Amino acid sequence: MEEQDRSCPECGRNIRGRADKKFCSDGCRNNYNNSLNKDSKNLVRNVNNRLRKNYRILEDLNTKDKTKVSKDRLEREGFNFQFYTSQYITKAGAIYNYVYDQGYLPLENDWFLLVKTELRV
Repeated sequence: MEEQDRSCPECGRNIRGRADKKFCSDGCRNNYNNSLNKDSKNLVRNVNNRLRKNYRILEDLNTKDKTKVSKDRLEREGFNFQFYTSQYITKAGAIYNYVYDQGYLPLENDWFLLVKTELRV
């Protein structure tokens, strides 16, 4: 059986071993795969960090599963209203934004009702 010269797509060195082996080492395999989606991974990481921060803020402020808090207080804590995971629209048309199981409903005069719901997975 003749062995073909195969080169590592990451570093260019010759590959030795199994016929279906694609990289010369685990390090090259990891580097190659990490570099493939680097930009999208940064976006996902940044969004997840923002969601995690919003979640912690809501959880810290909503100690009784239903709390009223001012917009100013949320902003002082660093809450970003652009990042949430879902919305719930009531029959009356009220829109709750949720960060996982922690939700908030805008009220009059820059106040928000914070709520917690039981998630079913």
